[in-house]
Amino acid sequence: MKAAIFEKPEAPLTVGEWPTPQPKAGEILVKVAACGVCHTDLHYIDHGVPTFKKPPLILGHEAAGIVAAVGPGVTERKEGDRVLLPAVLTCGHCFNCRTGRENICVNMKMFGNDVDGAYAEYVIAPAKDTFILPESIPLIEGSIIADAVSTPYHAVKNRGQIRGGDKVVVFGCGGIGLNIVQVATAFGASVIAVDLRDDKLAAAKTLGAVATINPEKVERIDKEVRKLTGAGADVAFEAIGNPKTITAAFGCVRNGGRLVVVGYTNHDVTINAGRIMYREMEIVGSLGCRPVDYPPLIEMAAAGRIKVKELVSHRFGLDKINDAFDQLRQGIGLRSVIVP
Repeated sequence: MKAAIFEKPEAPLTVGEWPTPQPKAGEILVKVAACGVCHTDLHYIDHGVPTFKKPPLILGHEAAGIVAAVGPGVTERKEGDRVLLPAVLTCGHCFNCRTGRENICVNMKMFGNDVDGAYAEYVIAPAKDTFILPESIPLIEGSIIADAVSTPYHAVKNRGQIRGGDKVVVFGCGGIGLNIVQVATAFGASVIAVDLRDDKLAAAKTLGAVATINPEKVERIDKEVRKLTGAGADVAFEAIGNPKTITAAFGCVRNGGRLVVVGYTNHDVTINAGRIMYREMEIVGSLGCRPVDYPPLIEMAAAGRIKVKELVSHRFGLDKINDAFDQLRQGIGLRSVIVP
């Protein structure tokens, strides 16, 4: 099969032949329809963040496709099924899995990190971890539900605990941030979007943001948020992974409010501990999505309450995958997908 191979950091992916995997017991072979292009992969390619499986390996963790073959003992899936592959695979028996927090499974595995991913014509997946996509959701655009939509869904529903009427501010309008905007809006929140690019802010408006702020055009972001909300946001989401914007987002939250950190950074963040204590502030992290939350999210997408087709702005073949990452580095488009 053809695949885009990650051989080492700070080098382009190599497109070439790779052995087509065969499903073992409990596994299925999926013919990839599309796989989303994610910043997580840039951490491996550009920033030297190590993968658990040593290179060479295939990246890509945001995929959907058609079941091409099933391994021994598989009864829940059959050839021809349209499936979504979640970004994180869970063991189902550790403490976190048994207490409903499978997204932080102690033994978690991730496509394109622990095991080969979906920047390829085929990918192996545990049958138990896959989800059926209804015909009303196109496979190519629907692939982004695997991470770009499910991660925001978990952040909004479970970590942000958003309810109707909440006032929310979202820092960063990339693929994750824009979906936080639309999911929070779907949950009934009033959302303010913050980004340096006016085109991203315009996209946030189309996805439900009631107001937008470009930090370069205001004196202080926290003052602008308070003008719009009164006492500050009930919940702030940081979807960039930058210490400065994490601090700025925290500064926009009302007394007793909550900051949800969704963006990844390996740098330290300085936040006033006295304010956390005296104002009873909450700071929580958010990673991925629990398996139990995928079915209702898929139903929301099927019903049109969550948009997916509109979020996919560019398609690239495997041969052009490095162009897709160049575009991602430049912040062009909403979400790109690789179509093998």
